[in-house]
Amino acid sequence: MVPAGARLLENTRGSAPGLWLEEGDAVIVLLPGPPRELHPMLASLVSGSLRERRAGAPLMRRVLKITGRIESQTDEVLQPLYREWERATPPIHATILAALGQIELHLSTRAASTDAAASMLAAATARVVEVLGSDVFSTHGRSMEAEVGEMLAARGHRIALAESCTGGLLTSRLTDVAGSSRYVVQGVVAYANDAKTDLLGVPAALIETHGAVSEPVAVAMADGIRDRAGVEIGVGV
Repeated sequence: MVPAGARLLENTRGSAPGLWLEEGDAVIVLLPGPPRELHPMLASLVSGSLRERRAGAPLMRRVLKITGRIESQTDEVLQPLYREWERATPPIHATILAALGQIELHLSTRAASTDAAASMLAAATARVVEVLGSDVFSTHGRSMEAEVGEMLAARGHRIALAESCTGGLLTSRLTDVAGSSRYVVQGVVAYANDAKTDLLGVPAALIETHGAVSEPVAVAMADGIRDRAGVEIGVGV
């Protein structure tokens, strides 16, 4: 059933179309819920029909990702930058968000042109990196696993992982990235102590002395998987 006056929006990944309705200056868009269908439809609208209706200066946004700090501490350190950006012409708006294992800083501004807005956000990003240093692991919104993958690929390094308590979750994150076969070689889940010895060559005496959950055993796991996989980097968890 299509409401009177609505326009159908093509869904190339499913059977349910979207709907476009106009009421005065307002636009109402209804899209199907599954992300694999919604995302490409929304992207098409943003670059097409919605872009054509925009008024005034373009809005640009940049997402920085930070780790190794808590949200309140990060927010406090960035307060001088917030004040600096509020006085800028045009102003830069900042939103800080906490997520599992990381903090996101969203910067946005409207300028006379896309190039001008991009230049302002690039300068603001550089100031954040200046203040927070290497705790900023992504300046274009990419995930940690994507950034790690690009660093590995750029250096020509390959990685293998030996996991115990994490049960393969770290390997899964790395291989979720398209093209990760360039650098991910192998993953082993060695949960039991015997598996650590049989699959990774961790000495049983080392486990008995230090315990399975210990730094010496993790290092031995990393050494074992690196040697067996013949890679530059081995990780033991």
